[in-house]
Order: sequence, then structure tokens, then C-alpha cells
Amino acid sequence: MTEAAADHVVAHLGPGPGERVLDVGCGSGGLAIRIAELVGPSGAVLGADISERLVELARDRAADARCENATFALADAQVDTLGTEPFDAVASQFGVMFFDEPTVAFANLASHVRPGGRLAFSCWQHMADNPWFSGAVLARFVGPAPEPAPGKSRTGPFSLADPERVSTLLGSAGWSEVERTPYELTVTVPSQAIVDDHELDGLGLSGPDLDEAGEALRQHVARFDRGNGSFAVPLAFQVFTARV
Repeated sequence: MTEAAADHVVAHLGPGPGERVLDVGCGSGGLAIRIAELVGPSGAVLGADISERLVELARDRAADARCENATFALADAQVDTLGTEPFDAVASQFGVMFFDEPTVAFANLASHVRPGGRLAFSCWQHMADNPWFSGAVLARFVGPAPEPAPGKSRTGPFSLADPERVSTLLGSAGWSEVERTPYELTVTVPSQAIVDDHELDGLGLSGPDLDEAGEALRQHVARFDRGNGSFAVPLAFQVFTARV
């Protein structure tokens, strides 16, 4: 479902031949591989993610695509040193909303970019504008989220929904020329893109509560059903750009 934002992230980033690009929260590598094609053999892309399984999958996908200028590292972009040379740009496709110290994280990213280098990332607009989100459906079955530790920020898919907060964060972290472009579009996806088979795992539910939560999820997905196994889902996201 999030692939719908890739075109917009790439368009705002504008990667060119020979550039070095860092992909933050690279997941299974789709965006990194796409950017690697644009920077060409004289350029390079480093994808970083905290999930070992996703990094392995990204490496396999790059190998299958014969994409030799995209590499992937198991790393925490919030605090780790990434690569040995400055990057021309940093990109992310829904990979920056889970920093518990976002100012520290964006400052670390800025430190990895050459002077004048740029940033482009997508993140969700407010939860109310994204009715696909199943967390709202499950909220009544689970307790409230724990308060973040002192000095930490609450994370989650919508932690960067407020444009003013994001602009302040980026400015505090050393980025300038911050701009935001909102997007609203509808994508057609299979039901698993909305709610996967393991959505209820780990919630500690059993008996009637588990059955009721399962039924609530089924009704949630049914809202978007267009028949023949396709589901039309409205998305509201935004792309932020900035420079150092």
C-alpha cells in the first residue's frame, strides 16, 4: 500500500547520476533499488533498517534485480554512523515516524549529508484522514499505549502528522528550506495490504475478546471491498523536503 508514495518521494528528491543517497528505514529495498537505477553505476545507494529480516530481503531483491550499486545495512539511523563518505541526499518512504528522539535522529541524518545536500521523506497525514488504519478499530480491545520514557517522544505511524511540528523538528536538527506537499489518493490493493493475517498476534486477546476483535477487523476491511478480491483504500500522506 505504501508503494503509492514512491513516485512522489523520488520526484521530490530528484536523484541524479553519480549521487550517493541514503535510504532510511529501507524495508525490503524497493525505494533504494529504484533510486539506484536513477543514480546509475557511478552513484550508490545505502539502505538502512533495524529489521534484520527486511535487510536480508532487500539484499535478495537487489541481487535478483542485478542492482550492484545498492547496498543494505542493519543499522539504527537515529544514532549509528552510516557509511564512510557524505551523502548527497537522504530519502525515506514511511521510515522516519518511529524515532523516539526525532530531533536527535534528524540531526544525525543531517551530519551524514554534504553541505547543500537534501532530504525527502513521506509520512502519513493525521489518522482521521486515513480510515484504513486498523489501530483505531483495535483500540477498544487493548489498553492505552504506555507513556514514553523521560526525554523520549511517542512514536507511531502518525507521529509526524502535524506539519508545524515536523518543520520545527527539522529546523532544530539543522535542516532548512523545509517544504511540505500533501497528497490524497486511492489505491487498489488486496485485503492483506490493509490487515494481515497476524494483526491480532501479540495483543494478548483470547476467547470472546479475540473473536470480537476479529469480527471488528473483518468489518473494517469490508468497508473498502470492491469485489473480485480488490479493495479501494484512500490514503492521505505528505512529502517533506529540506536542505542542510
